[in-house]
Amino acid sequence: MHNGAGITPSGSGLDAISWNVVGHTYTPKLLSTNAFLWHAAIPADTFVPPHIHPTQDEWIVMLDGALEVEFGENVHKAGPGDTIRMPMGEAHAIFNRSGQPATCVFGVAPARKLFDLFIALDGVTDPAELVRLSALHEVDFLPPPDQA
Repeated sequence: MHNGAGITPSGSGLDAISWNVVGHTYTPKLLSTNAFLWHAAIPADTFVPPHIHPTQDEWIVMLDGALEVEFGENVHKAGPGDTIRMPMGEAHAIFNRSGQPATCVFGVAPARKLFDLFIALDGVTDPAELVRLSALHEVDFLPPPDQA
């Protein structure tokens, strides 16, 4: 764990780590038993499909650009300075439909297995493998609407 005192530099992650997860660049900034924070660079026209964190609360603090977060049929738009709250057990999906890149800081509490999931998902492009690995790390993706 990286829960000691110190600074994670702005252009770097813990131990100089960064991951490519669903086309986004995730850079871990803080990891402890209680919380995990990462910086995200989210290109235009990318998304995270609907999923649930059954063991964690999640949030996003927007830095630049705009994201849309869907909670079922409800779509919420967020821009710089906004905080998106995604409670434990509530399905959500994240979309960048703005035509521009977005940057933000994500967090989850408690940390649970998400750091290890991002290690496993780095560079994975097969949707079935993404779903399988995620389920092993306490993130459950929902089936596409035509299969629900």
